[in-house]
Amino acid sequence: MLKANCLGSWLGLVVAASVLWPVTLINGYDKEMTVYVDAGKKECLYHNVKVGEIIYFEYQVIDGGHGDLDISFALLDPIGLVIVSDYKKPENMHQHTVQKEGDYRFCFDNSFSMFNRKTVFFELIVEREGDQNHGDDQWKDVDELTGLTPDEYYEMKVQDIMDFIGRIRMQLTKARQLQDVLRSHEARDRNLAEANFQKVNNWSLVQISAMIGVGLIQVFMLRSIFETHGRMHQLWRKLGI
Repeated sequence: MLKANCLGSWLGLVVAASVLWPVTLINGYDKEMTVYVDAGKKECLYHNVKVGEIIYFEYQVIDGGHGDLDISFALLDPIGLVIVSDYKKPENMHQHTVQKEGDYRFCFDNSFSMFNRKTVFFELIVEREGDQNHGDDQWKDVDELTGLTPDEYYEMKVQDIMDFIGRIRMQLTKARQLQDVLRSHEARDRNLAEANFQKVNNWSLVQISAMIGVGLIQVFMLRSIFETHGRMHQLWRKLGI
């Protein structure tokens, strides 16, 4: 744990508080990741969680290959018991208060898919209950500080500033999480549009090839009818055409 030593000026304390705040006062964990789950496979991730902490887990399938945007998900405790389970869902969010300390397992299951690889964006947040509201009741009236030494009053005000900065940081974190969700939606829509664009191009190529083939066959058939010395013309005569 990092602690600030006595500084020589008020500005120095404010700067030090803003720098050290994420390290000293925030005991949470925040991780964002995009994983690829191959067809017929299962991918599991592990994270150690302590008793009393809260797990927030949100995922979204942003690319389904040429199939549907869905994935199966399961959250298991350290002894292997299933806490939550989803089957073939495009997205979901779960919250769980930890009762057993240990390595929790987060598994994405794509075994139901035969050919399509899935791309999944997820965010894992682990925090203790009350961390977001830490310091909300720390502001005190000046009259309540009567009897404190100047150093104690000074430290009290510095702590207030650090708590205020911490609340601002939590609000910025929530805003960033919302932006990440919007970005994942945009990525999913873009992947779907690109897949449809590729399908349209492939079918257009097939149709153009078929039209060219039919045109060549028609030209060949017409020429064979009017060429009196050609083999096809003799064949038409034998057939009575």
